[in-house]
Amino acid sequence: MGDWGFLASLLDKVQSHSTVIGKIWMSVLFIFRILVLGAGVENVWGDERSDMTCNTNTPGCESVCYDWKFPISHVRFWVLQILFVSTPTLLYLGHAIHVIHQENKLREMQKSNQIVKSPKYTDENGKVRIKGRLLGSYLTQLFFKIILELAFIVGQYYLYGFVMFPRFLCKQSPCPLETECFMSRPTEKTIFIIFMLVVACVSLALNVLEVCYLCCRRMCRRPKSRKNLSMRNNKPNLSISFL
Repeated sequence: MGDWGFLASLLDKVQSHSTVIGKIWMSVLFIFRILVLGAGVENVWGDERSDMTCNTNTPGCESVCYDWKFPISHVRFWVLQILFVSTPTLLYLGHAIHVIHQENKLREMQKSNQIVKSPKYTDENGKVRIKGRLLGSYLTQLFFKIILELAFIVGQYYLYGFVMFPRFLCKQSPCPLETECFMSRPTEKTIFIIFMLVVACVSLALNVLEVCYLCCRRMCRRPKSRKNLSMRNNKPNLSISFL
């Protein structure tokens, strides 16, 4: 878990600038992805190449068959998935920190009696209001996370499938004939593959739900703002003119 410490500390900062659903997504990422990957999955897989055996004595045949069957290790594939899916969130964090820094400058200028526009995206405590540019940035990173989650789920299916079979046939050079190869602990690995797939689907569902939540909240605010604007425009003029 020490290797994940820096990423975890960055993502932890995003929680204060996210919605409730976004905070749940963070918990899913920390507990069911990073923690499980670091504590359990790496120990289950171990050295996959050494644990695989093939019915052949031809030098290099086992290595070629392993590379053909698993062009990238499951563990490394999931590490890439976590890094790629987390990247849009980190970019949003950079944008949010930039906005907070700008609005803190505005507050300092207001204290020195300079005429400047009021902060729009943060309150006095530095809490971010997700609207305007920040809302656009937040929705953009959600759309990218949805695309990346789908891409990795589909990519995992085409690379390995979702079940680890104990036996597979290999007919790659330099293997002279069709060779039987056997994987170690296929049932245990299948359980982890399905578990990581379910977590990825939950993460994908949370991202879609958060997009719907933000869009619905945005649509509900528009009628209220229009109503307030019309009330201001229709307010009678009570000023009295003197002759």
